[in-house]
This record gives sequence, structure tokens and C-alpha cells, in this order.
Amino acid sequence: MKAIIVGGGIGGLAAAVAFQRRGWEVEVLERAPEFTEVGAGLAIQPNGLRALDALGLGDSLRAGGLADPPAGVRSTSGGWLIRNDIDDLKRRFGQWVTVHRADLIDLLRSAVPVQALRPGTQVRRVRPDGTVLHGGGTSTADLVVGADGLHSVTRRSLWPHAPGPRYVGYTTWRLIAPPQPIEGSAETWGRGERFGHLPMPDGRVYCYLMANAPAASQAGLAELRERFARWHDPIPALLASAREDTVLQHDTYELPNLRTYVRGKAAVLGDAAHAMTPNLGQGACQALEDAVALAHAVDTLGMSPGLAAYDRARRPRTQLIVRRSRQVGAFAHWTSPSLTALRDVAIPLLPRSFFERSLAPAYSWTI
Repeated sequence: MKAIIVGGGIGGLAAAVAFQRRGWEVEVLERAPEFTEVGAGLAIQPNGLRALDALGLGDSLRAGGLADPPAGVRSTSGGWLIRNDIDDLKRRFGQWVTVHRADLIDLLRSAVPVQALRPGTQVRRVRPDGTVLHGGGTSTADLVVGADGLHSVTRRSLWPHAPGPRYVGYTTWRLIAPPQPIEGSAETWGRGERFGHLPMPDGRVYCYLMANAPAASQAGLAELRERFARWHDPIPALLASAREDTVLQHDTYELPNLRTYVRGKAAVLGDAAHAMTPNLGQGACQALEDAVALAHAVDTLGMSPGLAAYDRARRPRTQLIVRRSRQVGAFAHWTSPSLTALRDVAIPLLPRSFFERSLAPAYSWTI
């Protein structure tokens, strides 16, 4: 049996590992000239680690250094809006790991036979019969896996009338600051903007910033330093220590729901299926889950029953997480002074169990 995977990011390489471990021949078509990722930090949450365990790679990631769960959410003055019980989260759900995106790509790529990797291959069209048209000609397989991201050629080929990416109203900056002491990971909410930070295993600090803005607007590090200058410590210090060449900015998009993730001998996973806002930090974790679940279902049940089972299992779950991520972002990006003041007073009064119940569906996945 052969699987062609379109896209060599986290989801695509994870799918290649999953199928290869089950004895399938795999071919990974990646349009970039090499398998890598330009990015910053990434929190792999317990469900993502369990998916990596299923691929035989979880312990390798853990060896790089473990991380605590997020401590919670603060106001711009530093007061806690949400304070998580870190020990309880670890006890109930498992361990967290923070990793650079490029390092995770390297780990996944190293588990795929080099002859299966085809960088510099531009896919032009995917057909439901398992045919892929690309710059090098035509390839066919028993299964085509579309893991080609937000602007997926696979998705457009198989569902040409499905709505495209939808801008959610805010842009995102990511950067890595030099090593410095911080107290764990946390996020801070202001009016239409927020700042998050989490420590990397080597002492550096991964930071992400979000702000309401028109699509395609740009802002550099100097503007960000001024914008967040009066927020609580260590936010100004983190921005002061960062270098301009470490800052990445991307507008924030999500994809409207598909009615199915499969068509014929093809399936989509990760951002190609359910691109979501980063508010729950679940994008990469869901792609890892997808890859493991797809390989398990198809290899165990056979092609048609397996694809149907994959769709039944993954579509409701991922679309729920897309919806919850959107909802969290809505609270964080209110701009009305009266509403944000009410939010900052009301949220600390809610029981901790209210927030833990909203997290449990994401963290508690097993294959």
C-alpha cells in the first residue's frame, strides 16, 4: 500500500511516520526546497505528546526538556484573571513540552526514509482517484493525504466550492527573546491586544503578540515596544531584549467547516482540514492527532471504512476545538473599555472548574 502526502510540515511528516511505521510506502511532496519551518516556539500539550508517543517519538521530545502547563491569564497591570493549578493539570492530563518548530520538523523528518522525501515539488491538483498532478509529472497512490496547510491545493481540488480562509480580525507576531528569568508561561489580555510568553528548554523565551488590525497591516519591533511599554513585567523587558530579525508577523485566519474530510481515496488533515486560531495552542497538536488517527483507521479497517471512521472521529472533535478557540479569542479581543473592565472583574470570580472543563476535551485525547 502506498500513501502520497501533500505537504511536509508537522502534519504531513507525522502522517508519513505513521504510515511508514505500519509498513506502507510513503511519498512526501513538499513545495519548499527543503523540509524545515520558519517559526518560533511551540507548546506541545499532553494530547500532542500522546500522538508523538504513538509515532515512537514522544520520549525524544521529552528528552529536550519538559515544561509546565500555562500558569493562566493576567490583566495588563499583572493581576490574575485566570490562575491555573499547574500540578493538578499535570496530574490529570500529563506533561507539556516546549520546542522550536524547526526542531520538531527535524525530529519528524528524521523518522521518514530519505528516499520518500521530495522537496521542491509543486502540487497542482489532487484527484479523488488517488492521482496527484505536480511539477515533476503525475503520481498515484492508494491514498492521498492533503496536509498542505491553510491555502491547501488538496482542499481546493477536492472541494472547489468550499469557502476559503477567513480573516478573524487580528494579526499575530511571534519572536524568541534571549535567555532571561521568567515565572513560567502566561498570557496577558488588554483591549483588543494580548501578549503571551513561555520559556524554552535552553532558557530563551518564546513570545507571541496579537492585536486587532486590518488584514495585511504591518508593525515592527519598535512599534510593539511602544505599544506594550506600560504593561506589567516582564513584557517590556522581553520586547527590549528581542532583535528585529527574530520577529515574524502573520495575519490570523481560520477555515470554515467542511462537511467531510474525505473524498474518494483522499483525506485532508491539520490546517488543510480545520485551520484554527492559535488561542488554545492546539493547531499542531490536532495535526499530530489527525495523522495518527488516519493511519490507524485506514490500516486497521481498510480504505473506505477507515476513511469513513477517520471522518467520524476527527471532524466533530477538530471543529469543536476550532469553535472554542474562536470563542476564547473573542473575549481576549474586546475593545470596549466598559466590557473589558467588566471582563477583568468577572472572570476572577468564576470557579476554576469552569475553565478546566473547557480544556479537558482538548487535553484528554487518546488513540
